[in-house]
Amino acid sequence: MLVARYRHRLPADYPMDRIRARIAERAPAWDATPGLVLKAFAIEERARGATVNAYSSFYLWRDAGAVVDSLTGPGFRAVIEGFGRPHVETWLPFDVSLSAAATTAALSEEMRQVDPDADLNRLRETERARSRDIAGRPGILASVVGLDPTSWRLTRFTLHADSADARSQAEVAYLAAPGLAVLRGL
Repeated sequence: MLVARYRHRLPADYPMDRIRARIAERAPAWDATPGLVLKAFAIEERARGATVNAYSSFYLWRDAGAVVDSLTGPGFRAVIEGFGRPHVETWLPFDVSLSAAATTAALSEEMRQVDPDADLNRLRETERARSRDIAGRPGILASVVGLDPTSWRLTRFTLHADSADARSQAEVAYLAAPGLAVLRGL
């Protein structure tokens, strides 16, 4: 598996309804994307309390080949044409914990550096236990912890069913989850 995300920071006066319309038009096509577990189309909007206007996509992929297919396909070409080529962040999944929740309204992110002396195996076990605890709470769809080994940074992404429960959150305007049921069955 692979965790990926890109984010487009938008001008303060950007009409965010354009982003919502774009998502409504294009997001359903992701519901049948091979190799995709889930994709959250996220919006941060100053008018709703965010510090900046931004549009981002958060992905959990089954395999790297599906990521390459996506980055070289027409959907990503449309992203480049609309917003420019983004910096795509990637993480190795340290843990993916899912719950039985069926919807998501918000995406929160928590990041921290890995101590140079950290026992990585112990850290992974600790993060795995924490993810399972988070995913076991009501109103959580998933807790995904990714390791970026180029910067030795851990990032936890949590998909919340209720936006009121998410700290430092982005609104999830659409969740495509063609591989979620299969992953839950593993």
